[in-house]
Amino acid sequence: MHAHFEQHVYHRHSHETYSFGVTETGAQAFTCRGEGRTSAAGMVMALNPDDPHDGQSAVAAGFTYRMIHIGPELITDQLGDASERPAGLPLFTQPVLEDPVLANALRTLDTALQGESRLAQDEALAATVRALVRRGSTRPLRTRELPGEVSRAREILEASFAEDMRAEDLAAAAGCSRFALHRGFVAAYGMAPSDYQRQLRLRAARRLLADGHTPAQAAAAAGFADQSHLTRWFKRYYGVTPGRFQRP
Repeated sequence: MHAHFEQHVYHRHSHETYSFGVTETGAQAFTCRGEGRTSAAGMVMALNPDDPHDGQSAVAAGFTYRMIHIGPELITDQLGDASERPAGLPLFTQPVLEDPVLANALRTLDTALQGESRLAQDEALAATVRALVRRGSTRPLRTRELPGEVSRAREILEASFAEDMRAEDLAAAAGCSRFALHRGFVAAYGMAPSDYQRQLRLRAARRLLADGHTPAQAAAAAGFADQSHLTRWFKRYYGVTPGRFQRP
């Protein structure tokens, strides 16, 4: 993704992938892991899977950036191939890195993904992953131990995100009170159950749109009230409308 924003504000969300970006012009401000962050021109953003964050311009002229999402399985494949042994997932503890080498690696990968040969893309991906892990990560990504009720609630939401469920029903299915579930879910994932459900719906809608479904079809299948409901939230999360997302 390569885009310029001036007044757009990203709603708090997270990705199931690693997300790496380079701010090309201007500066963007965002909150991640409880702290305000600023990525100015030339800086790299490194977000782990499920890192809740928002985002907006930090300057009146806006900002231009490119963002690349890399699935955890691709990271482990590349690291395992390089070391010839199973590799764990890395953890990036600093969401903003001032590292020209990483910035150039990400630009090279982004350019390759726009039209280079498959071989060139694979080579750029391998080089970028190795550089990111070597220069930006600090320790293995550990799986957090979460309360059973919170884990069950997440599993329920992931299995039934399109359903219009009530807070009391979700809490009862998870085995705790509504208050305990809300508090525990926010502590574990950085967002309320309703925000997580909406995020799951948006991810599903994005997959459907990428597969060629119309925005109306994607909205209905993903659990949104109608197309306008999907459009409103899709733009808040991704910065573009569903229709624009589908256009090359």
